[in-house]
Parts: sequence; C-alpha cells; structure tokens
Amino acid sequence: MNLIDFLSTHWRAAVEILLLWILIYQIYRAFRATRGARILVGLALVILLLTLASQLLQLKVIEWIIKSAAAILAFALLIIFQPELRSGLAKLGSAGLFSFSTTQQKVFLELLTESVVKLSKKRFGALFAIERGISLEEFESTGVPIDGVLSVELVATIFHPKTALHDGGMILKKERIASAACIFPVSQKTLSDRSLGLRHRAGFGISEESDAVAIIVSEETGAISIVEDGEISHNLSARQFREKLEEIFITHGEKTQETDSEELDGKTSSSRASDRDLVSD
Repeated sequence: MNLIDFLSTHWRAAVEILLLWILIYQIYRAFRATRGARILVGLALVILLLTLASQLLQLKVIEWIIKSAAAILAFALLIIFQPELRSGLAKLGSAGLFSFSTTQQKVFLELLTESVVKLSKKRFGALFAIERGISLEEFESTGVPIDGVLSVELVATIFHPKTALHDGGMILKKERIASAACIFPVSQKTLSDRSLGLRHRAGFGISEESDAVAIIVSEETGAISIVEDGEISHNLSARQFREKLEEIFITHGEKTQETDSEELDGKTSSSRASDRDLVSD
C-alpha cells in the first residue's frame, strides 16, 4: 500500500525524468556526429569537475568565477559551435540515422571488398574514407559530389589513372559514394618508416581528424591497408581485408564480447609498415 501511495504521489517526477532522459539521449545522438561534440564534452567535463571541486573544497573564488561566467560562456558556445548546432538540429529528427541492417552492411562490405581487390590487381592507387560517428561533410565539400550507389565498375572508373577524379579520396557515407576527389588532411606526425607515401599519410590524417576508417591501395605494389584510430593494418589479403571490415563495422557495431583468436598477419604499427606508395600529383 505504501508503494502505491508513493507511486501515486511521485509519478510526475518519474515521467519528467524519463522525458528528460529521452531528450538528452536524442540530443546526444544528433550532436555526436559533429567534430565539435568532442570539444563540447571535454569542456563540460572540465566545468563539472571544477564545480564539484569548488563545492567539496569550498573554493569560493572558483565558484564565483564559474557562476559569473556561465551566461557569457553559454552565449560564446552558441557562436563557436553554430555549424555543429545547425547540423545536429537538422539531423535530430532523422529516424534513419545509422539504421542500416546487418544484411545491408554485409552486402556493402562485399561490394567494397570486391572493388578494392580489383583496384589492387590493376595497381590503381586509391584512398577511401568510410564515415562513422563524426561527420565528414567538411571534407566532402572539397571534392566532387557523387551521391551514387557503390559499384565495382564505378569505383574502378573513378580511380582509373586517366580520369579527372582519381586524385584525392573517396568518401563513403551511409553505404553510398558521397563524394570523390576529396582533399584529406595529411598527418604531420613523425613516422619512422619513411616509405609511407602521401596516400597513407592522408589515411592517417583523416583518422586523426575524425573516427573514419581509411582504406589505401598502393599504386606501386597494389598492397591494401586499413587505418583505424591511428593504427594501420597493412598488406592485407582479400580475406583478411573482408574480415577486418566485418570486425570494425559488424562485430564492433553489435557490441559483442567475442574476441578474435587470431590476429591479422598484415597488422603492424605505422612504424613497421613497409609499403612505398609515393603519389605523384
């Protein structure tokens, strides 16, 4: 009886908490696809830690500074993160965001594998970036919009050395070709293996600027490489390449607790990669 009385008295609070949780979660889903989201989360954590420290340790000066700067900081964030806010709000009501089924993903990965293997056999240099959580829209704008269905023939045509779009990277977004001939940032970190060419450095660069997965095909050797989170898997066979893609986009996506019993033979750190892929523009 006491439980019924408690629920009848506080059910409104429970509804408010549920609605606020749903709202915060949906906002997080929309804004996590922006590069500024990481900065915003980091800034929020710093403010939260300072606030807790000022309350627990009675740091009056820090507490006064936080309260006084709150309004100015909120206004400044609206200006600083205006592009991210606009992009996030535009996607907030999108029900199809990251909603591809496992079957669709497998078909997409199969086509991508076939395309990359064909490029490797023909020694066509290529660079791909597969968008994940963080939007690659700013890099899309540097290339030529395609917005086409992925196909082996289209990929081979775009990266043919005699075509106008072969230089630069291709962005794959929502299982489609979003843009080609895109300019990716080149990694500035020092690599002990100087044989890595510009394509590989661009692969590292896009991986540093976002959470995208980069795929590189060497023009000289046809070697296939994958860069994820600054780690390179190099000189992959067709089977290893497909398994690595499934590990990244399907196994991780489903958040399974299984771990691979065998490491890929081609996986090395960037300092051990041995492919020389110098790109002449």
